Amino acid sequence: MDPKYQEPTPKLNATEAAENAITVVISRRIKKGKEKDFEQLNAALSREALQFPGFLGTTLFRPASSDDPEYRIIFKFRTREDFERWQHSAERHQYLDDIEQCLDAPDSTEVLSGLVAWFSLPGQNPVQPPPKYKMAVVAWLAIFPLITLITWGLGPWLGHLPLIPRTLGMTVVITLLMTYVLMPLLTRLLAFWLFPKQDRGER
Repeated sequence: MDPKYQEPTPKLNATEAAENAITVVISRRIKKGKEKDFEQLNAALSREALQFPGFLGTTLFRPASSDDPEYRIIFKFRTREDFERWQHSAERHQYLDDIEQCLDAPDSTEVLSGLVAWFSLPGQNPVQPPPKYKMAVVAWLAIFPLITLITWGLGPWLGHLPLIPRTLGMTVVITLLMTYVLMPLLTRLLAFWLFPKQDRGER
């Protein structure tokens, strides 16, 4: 069984990946034998969320091992207002009542926004964000080679365009690659430096 399951999501664009987006990380410990019921309820809840404006998608991470039996569910919203509209909706609470019947312990929720959402490890318990200088260093490590490669690779294709369309095209590519490829990758590779306490097993 795939430990990671991507629920149906709407198409994303660069605006939706802007720094005011909200990432919600939920950890849930499920009663033994209730896993299938929980996953079906979570899938139905995710489909309901698709109907709400500002919902960007969700991913479910199954328990990594018996030593870490929690499910992690990540929801993304365009703005905090979109998240709060969903948070207080009757549709969400309708499914939560059924989901709570599957829980072995109260769940925990962490809401991340802006750059902080880049520095989250869905395979671990929610953690405090790293110091800002570390976030700046990792962001620079991603931005510098990315801009260099894009300028070199796309320059011949975009060089004939006016400044605004050329800049728009480059920033769309940079934003999407930073958000969905480079920052998650670098966060995992540099976790020993970004999250030294978690890396040593300290809680």
